[in-house]
Amino acid sequence: MSVGRWALVASGSTLLALGGCGLVLDVPAGTASFTAARKAAVEKEVRQFSALVSQDVTQAGPGAWQKHLADDPAFFMAVDGKLQFPNRQAAREGIEEFTRAVPHIELHWGDDLRVDPLTPEFAVVASSWHEVWTDKEGHQTTQNGFFTGLAERHNGQWQFRNAHWSAVAPGCKAP
Repeated sequence: MSVGRWALVASGSTLLALGGCGLVLDVPAGTASFTAARKAAVEKEVRQFSALVSQDVTQAGPGAWQKHLADDPAFFMAVDGKLQFPNRQAAREGIEEFTRAVPHIELHWGDDLRVDPLTPEFAVVASSWHEVWTDKEGHQTTQNGFFTGLAERHNGQWQFRNAHWSAVAPGCKAP
């Protein structure tokens, strides 16, 4: 494809500028104005969102996850390398079932919480985590692991668009 010496090609969310025989520019559309100050603001917002998730789940139980997960068919969640919820409907049903068996969870993110702002609307979140589950009979289970997820700003609110939880295998030390 050539229009004189320069050609612009729009592909998905990426704008490519091709000059002569080589690639001159590869900038995702809309990221040119994603300044360092805006990235810092997104990081702060997503850290606050993550803290709110931990607070809500600890205070209200696992059902609180419903308001922090994207209500979108594209949502999915994997656990320990397996697709646990292929979509939001499956997550909704799974959380409701889990809440009946385990009405209380204490969720704590680790001090290693990382936020990688990708755009003004998306950021990757990663952190070690520690949970204490209390089932309906009062028995407690403690778990540790690592979480990764894609946070998305939707209608002015942050939510997880997808997530992956991995638990530390029995006999292994937590990070």
